[in-house]
Formats: sequence, structure tokens, C-alpha cells
Amino acid sequence: MGRFDDKVIVITGAAGGIGKAVAKKVTSEGAKVALVDLNLDAVQNVISELGLDDSRAIALQADVSQEDQVKAYVDVTVDKFGKIDGFLNNAGVEGKTANVEEYPTDVFEFVFNVNVKGAYFGLKYMVPVMKKQGYGSIVNTASLAGLMGSPGMIAYNSSKHAVIGMTRVVATEVAKLGIRVNAVAPGVINTRMMRQIEENTAPGAAEAAQKAYNNAVPMGRYGEPEEVANVTSFLLSDEASYVTQSIYTVDGGLIMQ
Repeated sequence: MGRFDDKVIVITGAAGGIGKAVAKKVTSEGAKVALVDLNLDAVQNVISELGLDDSRAIALQADVSQEDQVKAYVDVTVDKFGKIDGFLNNAGVEGKTANVEEYPTDVFEFVFNVNVKGAYFGLKYMVPVMKKQGYGSIVNTASLAGLMGSPGMIAYNSSKHAVIGMTRVVATEVAKLGIRVNAVAPGVINTRMMRQIEENTAPGAAEAAQKAYNNAVPMGRYGEPEEVANVTSFLLSDEASYVTQSIYTVDGGLIMQ
């Protein structure tokens, strides 16, 4: 028996490093999944790679900054599977690296539309489904950036602070209804997003930026998406039945530096 036998898990940003790793983890333990991403081809490829058929997986395209598209992926999932046991509210973008006076307003708005409004819409439409069921687990993907300040990353950092705030608010609203809401806060993880952050931090010298990030981590290395997936799957599972409003750092000790 797997931890997720007969469970239905929705994952946004499912074609990215962390989303894909969580999909692999929960489906290996029996879950059915609705995998949501802006890039439909990429998320269909994830389903193929995981060897899932349409009885266990559905690929859904959505721009999470658009409320109607978020409502649609929730509705389609319920129509297909009849319920939603767990939700990884994961889709996000990094934006640019620039000091506040130089940060482009349009990029700031784009980051907030995806990272903040996208997470908010996910909560707005997922909570009623779980209220009706009387149970459910939601995990928001925050970031170590939501617990600290990083020069040049005002949009990303402040958006992830907002995700942590939403986690705490909604967790208190639904705690007596059988719904748990937590967040994971990854540090430097070996994903496409970190490749872009490295390049943004030191254009033309991304390798040096990566070395500096590695040196800053007490464990001396980047984390892997699978290591975030291990923590996330615990929070989605019944093993975390008394865990809510918690922020789990997955950062090799970086937060203490």
C-alpha cells in the first residue's frame, strides 16, 4: 500500500523541476494527478515519462494569473476524479535581478501576477472543494526568499513573503474544517529557475555565481528537486495529519547564515 493510494493530487507548475519531482514521488506511491502548467506539451511529456495513463493523470494548461483558468483546472479535476485530496500550489517565476530604483515595473507586476495572484486564486478555488469534502491538504511553494532579503530581487522576495502570509492566514481559516495548509521554502535548488537566477545575478559569469551560492550553504551544495519533493509529499500525506500553518525550509541550513 502506498501513502497516496486512491488520493488525487493537483500540482501547478508541474513541468518544472520541483513540480515534476513531486509528481513522480506521489504517483510512485499510488496517487492520481492533475498536472497543470502553462506549457501543455511539457506537462504531457511529464505524464509520458512517468508512464501514466489517462485513468491516473490529466494534463491541464493554465495561466495561473488568470482567475477563470484557475477555476477551470479545479473544476476539470473534480469532474474527472470526483475529489481533490491534496494541492501543491507551486507555479512561480523569478523575474529579474535589479536594485529597487532600476527594477522594471512591468516585470514586478508580472512576478506578482503569477506568484501572488496565482497562489491566491489556487487557494480561493481549492478551499471550497475541500470544505465540501471535509478534508484536504494544501502545500504552497514559498522560498527561502520569503523569509529573508536578497539584494536585487525585490519582486521575487516580496512575492514569496506574500505566499507565506497567505499560508498562515488560510491555515487559520480552515483548521477546524479538516483542511491543512502549509508551505515549503526551498533554498538553492538545482532547477532551471536557479540557472536563470545565477545568470541574472552575474551575467556572463553564472558559474561563479553558482560557486558563491554553493559556498554560502552550510551543507556545501545545491539541493535537488527530489529533496524538496520528499518534504512536500510528507506534508501532502496523512502522516502530517497534525501539521498546519508550518513553513518547512529545505535549504541545507542556509537560513541560519
